[in-house]
Amino acid sequence: MLRSSLLATAALLTTAVSAQQPMPPDYRGPQTLIPGIYVTPIPNVPFSANVEIVSHVKLDNGTETIRTTTAKVARLSSGKIRNEQRQMLPATVKVEPALLSAHIYDPQTRKSTFLNPATHIAREIILSQPPRPAPNSVPQSAPSNNPNYREENLGTQEMDGLQLTGIRKVRTIPAQLSTTGKEVAITDEYWYSPVLQIYMLISHKDPRSGEQIVAVRNVDRHEPLQDLFEVPTGYKEVDETPVAVAR
Repeated sequence: MLRSSLLATAALLTTAVSAQQPMPPDYRGPQTLIPGIYVTPIPNVPFSANVEIVSHVKLDNGTETIRTTTAKVARLSSGKIRNEQRQMLPATVKVEPALLSAHIYDPQTRKSTFLNPATHIAREIILSQPPRPAPNSVPQSAPSNNPNYREENLGTQEMDGLQLTGIRKVRTIPAQLSTTGKEVAITDEYWYSPVLQIYMLISHKDPRSGEQIVAVRNVDRHEPLQDLFEVPTGYKEVDETPVAVAR
């Protein structure tokens, strides 16, 4: 059963290789920039939705902080996508989070545009390949022979009328490497929609800091407004595509 509560941590952990066996890197501590979801730039599957993020950070000194935000994502039938980054606010604050940045990508032209509301600058670049997912926004691969890693199929669940498939990945950090003196198990759960081809729910738990859940809500399968995918009036467009060097 999908949990209704949204709790989160912003710790980002990937897999590294030690002399004896693959091991995670040193713990970075609670992070303040939490990735949302990665919207795949595929055609013929338009939608728009809200992305709810809740971060519940617990520090060693007993301090607990709960912050939330709600951003918007959208995709046109052409495959063009829009993804937002919004301010994380204390859970007690009930106002619309400020827009920090917005990313627009058109797979037909490979143009990637980052909008900065603070400066009204639109940074544009023609990419040689599609944008890469942010760390911790998609499942990370790990060697099957790693004794500190296990993977579990969670079956299927329904969310917002969509059938989801789930996977749980657990990475164990031995006591001598966890910075806590105890063995630490880091658990990530991903619930994927084959129809929308996005992760609808991402859960991350680390007992050293807290929990994080990123959830896609209020999915609308209609064609989004075209205006969402255009550079707003008053923005200065800056082309940052590297100039090809003649050989």
